[in-house]
Amino acid sequence: MPKVSDDRLAARRREILDGARRCFAEYGYDGATVSRIEKATGLSRGAIFHHYKDKEALFLALAHEDTERMADVAAEQGLVQVMRNVLANPADFDWLATRLEIARKLRTDDSFRAAWLAHSAELDAATHARLERGREAGRLRNDVPTDVLQSYLDLVLDGLISRLASGQP
Repeated sequence: MPKVSDDRLAARRREILDGARRCFAEYGYDGATVSRIEKATGLSRGAIFHHYKDKEALFLALAHEDTERMADVAAEQGLVQVMRNVLANPADFDWLATRLEIARKLRTDDSFRAAWLAHSAELDAATHARLERGREAGRLRNDVPTDVLQSYLDLVLDGLISRLASGQP
């Protein structure tokens, strides 16, 4: 049996993630059934789950990918730039419309919560470090604790995502 190249495996994973992203964006987490994911990717469940353990692992892979991208922007340009990017390119973040479903799973599913928080920690750390650097450089007020500023920015980002998810500009 011929060995599949690393490039081909990476390309297949990319196909799966792209199709799953579209499916989660259109149907939400719960509505993105395995059958719908198969249709969106054009692949069989065996091909999909050869690369990802289950639907949750696939969803978390998307979360990790977006968190890394947002953390890079937050570390270099701040969380406000992440928000600008979301506003400028909402289609790139359309799967985040699943936030309400995510919130429910965070309350009811301990293993999902642990995995989600692990992915979110990267963005949180990048944002915190960026705020601290701004404070040290004198660009941020120092009468409000960094954690409070970060909570405020997180709240604004969540509100922005919810607004876009509901179809509001």
